[in-house]
Amino acid sequence: MKNPPTIRFLDRTTPPHIFTLIVLAGVSAMVMNMFLPSLPQMAEFYGTEYGLMQLSVPLFLAVSAVLQIFIGPLSDKMGRRPVLLWGIALFMAATVGCIFAPTAGVFLAFRMAQAVIAVCMVLSRAVIRDSFDQEDSASMIAYVTMGMAVVPMVSPLIGGILDEQFGWQSNFWAFLIVGAVIFALVWTDLGETSVASGLTLGQQFREYPELLSSRRFWGYSMASGFCSGAFFAYLGGGPFVGSVVFGLSPKWVGFLFGAPAIGYFLGNWITGKNAQRLGVNKLILWGTIAVSSGCFVMLLLFLAGFGSPLVFFGLMTCVGLGNGLVIPNATAGMLSVRPHLAGTASGLGGAIMIGGGAALASLAGFLLSPETGAYPLILIMLGTALAALVAILAVIRREERLQGTLR
Repeated sequence: MKNPPTIRFLDRTTPPHIFTLIVLAGVSAMVMNMFLPSLPQMAEFYGTEYGLMQLSVPLFLAVSAVLQIFIGPLSDKMGRRPVLLWGIALFMAATVGCIFAPTAGVFLAFRMAQAVIAVCMVLSRAVIRDSFDQEDSASMIAYVTMGMAVVPMVSPLIGGILDEQFGWQSNFWAFLIVGAVIFALVWTDLGETSVASGLTLGQQFREYPELLSSRRFWGYSMASGFCSGAFFAYLGGGPFVGSVVFGLSPKWVGFLFGAPAIGYFLGNWITGKNAQRLGVNKLILWGTIAVSSGCFVMLLLFLAGFGSPLVFFGLMTCVGLGNGLVIPNATAGMLSVRPHLAGTASGLGGAIMIGGGAALASLAGFLLSPETGAYPLILIMLGTALAALVAILAVIRREERLQGTLR
């Protein structure tokens, strides 16, 4: 990396340590999926249907998407550090509400408020782009997400064990404790990396058309959004497939549910090693092929009568591998289209990705039933993977034209 910034752990006068960035990136994934094995038990606790409690996934994602539209410009205007601290504090307050919610409706309201934790994912990426150029930032983002990939790998298992031992509320007590630890970590370690934009907040929001008019920004955003859409559909439908279609216990659903994180870890490792040498576009292309291939093979095996927990969750590692290749590289690409708008681009790109994920998670939950089995979820994942492939091919073609290689 060229001229790496001076970094001292627990010194907030310097940019944050990689450990802090990994924790910030990981907490969003933890809050998203740790409690998922408890959904059937939560439905029973509140005396409602699984479908209603499953809304805690798409509603969380939808609010997260909306918030990310505002998080980026706010951080470009006010700085990364204060927006992070306020976001974590509000998340902790919402978590207390989830713990003591008397009805499913109240729980869902506080669950939506928990989506403010999106500040951690959005601004961890923006902080990296503040400090490094495109290829270096892709490599750095990959190493950060490779480290945080351990979180979705183990958090569903931990959530399932906590549920069986102490009840579903124990997952949210864990969220509260982690929130307090992260607040202290940001307070002591995160140095401000953003230079004040000098624009009013209204002027900052009016910078969005500059991004929206960029074909490359849209291409990277769509590649990231569609590829991750396969994973978000899995978040919405995977617990149902594991617990209802295959009849697994919460502990085993939690254990198998982390399978994509194994591939995600590997994909980010490949990116970290090769982003500077191969470039972001080639790695994104490989990632979309990996997701498409895994979903296609899964569909063929189910149609041939070989559908099983091992086949379903095992091939989800291909989805994780593809996301590990696509997300850090597409993120670096979209943040580099307009480097002076890195925070805004991170927020808008995240909103596109998470908003699409919310719709897909909701669609998966709506279409799945004991009669349909896992087929609706598999078809959704395959369709979004193919759309991501088309998006990155459009980016590659656009760059070839800009470079004058097409006549």
